Amino acid sequence: MFLFDWFRSFLPLHNPIGFGVADFLELGLALCGFLLIFFRAWFQQAFRRFAARTGWCMLLLAVLPVALRLALLWRFPVPTPAFSDDFGYLMLADTIRHFRFANPTHPLHQFFEAIFILQQPAYASSFPMGQGLVLALGWTLFGHPWAGVLLSVAALCALSYWMLRAWTTPAWALLGGLLSVCVFGPLCQWTNLYWGGAVSGVAGCLIFGSLPRLRERWTTREALLLGAGLGLQMLTRPYEFVFIAAAVVLYFRKLEWRSLTRMQLRAAGMAALAFLPAVLLMLVQNRQVTGSFTTLPYEESRYQYAIPAAFTFQPNLVPHRPLTDEEDLNYRAQALVHNEAVKLGFTGRFIDRIKFFRFFFLTPLYLVLPAFLLALREWRFRWVAAAILLLAAGTNFYPYFYPHYIAAVSCLLLLIAVTALHRLARFPAVTNTILAVCAFQFAGWYGVYLLGNDRMLLDLARYQTWNFINYGDSEGRIAINKRLAAAPGKQLVFVRYSWQHMFHEWIEDFADPDSARVVWAADLGKNENQKLLDYYPDRKPWLVEPDARPPLLMPYELALPKPDAR
Repeated sequence: MFLFDWFRSFLPLHNPIGFGVADFLELGLALCGFLLIFFRAWFQQAFRRFAARTGWCMLLLAVLPVALRLALLWRFPVPTPAFSDDFGYLMLADTIRHFRFANPTHPLHQFFEAIFILQQPAYASSFPMGQGLVLALGWTLFGHPWAGVLLSVAALCALSYWMLRAWTTPAWALLGGLLSVCVFGPLCQWTNLYWGGAVSGVAGCLIFGSLPRLRERWTTREALLLGAGLGLQMLTRPYEFVFIAAAVVLYFRKLEWRSLTRMQLRAAGMAALAFLPAVLLMLVQNRQVTGSFTTLPYEESRYQYAIPAAFTFQPNLVPHRPLTDEEDLNYRAQALVHNEAVKLGFTGRFIDRIKFFRFFFLTPLYLVLPAFLLALREWRFRWVAAAILLLAAGTNFYPYFYPHYIAAVSCLLLLIAVTALHRLARFPAVTNTILAVCAFQFAGWYGVYLLGNDRMLLDLARYQTWNFINYGDSEGRIAINKRLAAAPGKQLVFVRYSWQHMFHEWIEDFADPDSARVVWAADLGKNENQKLLDYYPDRKPWLVEPDARPPLLMPYELALPKPDAR
């Protein structure tokens, strides 16, 4: 009741001064600007003093994005998995939670075919372990995998500041950390989906934050952090790891490898030691999932299902097993994207993907980014540009592109923005204006999500930028999950796609379907379905038609027989 009265007080006719939500937002922003102008000198001094306190700054930057996202839960609840990637990573996390790398093949595995899930030679996700480890950690500690997502975002924002401390002054590093909260925090896709981005970003922070420190002091701590960062990147994005490792080698190119000092050799050994657990984890996962130490689950998925698509320098893959209608649809779609990417050519793809870098920058920062060119007179900043270009060029061989492919250099992109602002610090009116507009952009959108009504959210959706946050129940998943949760006992849900079904996955089983309260299975027709009904005699059977509007859930015995495919 208290919350209802509190939110009601934001309506113009229900508070003493007649203000609406927009009035309160504008007043708050104006008040902040007013106070900053009149207390500018004191604020700058206090900001610099606080920025030098590494521990407190990292704690603030870790707590801030999590607290801001949790404050939105009353309207934007815990994300509901909806994509094949979500289910693949959640399957991996649940497997890890059971202290396994793979699961035994189910005797009726034909019912559980899903994108990015292997059924043979083991029942397992086709994804590498990094994101799954973090989801499993959050799941174990807090009872839900989304907690792992929030932990990874908190670590990314905190470590962005730590990384920047090695490259710039404490005050500018703290400013970069606050920018990371605005970009990668509560309104970011990485926070509101399960398929990651922040974990690779954390790996990049560890790598690129340790390099300058290591070159200056060659200490054991920095060497261990470098090795741990490289290992985490390999476990999260193995292909992109190759280009990140090449950038690290490039950073140390001036070393005389034949005349390394004892301290340098020890640091190299410590880095290798910290890297070794990731290598062992990858080898064991490969062996458990594919039967070979050197075959990645990703490669096995490509061989069996021809999903995901081949690199652009390879011909389209050919499946080596029969595909379900859903798998065949995804295969043909990815083959089409592959062909179009090949037609564009390397340069065409590179130019086409420049727009995705907007994901990493608030819009006002584009006005100051050219000032980074002034920093290229220093070798270390030329190396920053080279490292970003190297990873961008490497990922250009993918037919698809998503920002999390280059998440490892997100801290370097932050460094570019901070360095550009630093170079323009001699013009405080310019930098202050840019930063104020950045703050207004984030605070304005966050305020809309926090306090705006449904009509405002719908009206402003068309003007949305790169913000992404789960809202509503457009696919009907939440309503169906609630009905199943309210039903007593164990449930068995047959999923029947229509002939016009497009991509979104509904078969969301995890590590051990037999022990799950709800089992999701493909509708293979009356005779085949009877095998699963006999296998699960203690479960209440349902049929869901996800392509109906709204999606339809009914008792299985009331459902009509599955029509022939068109």
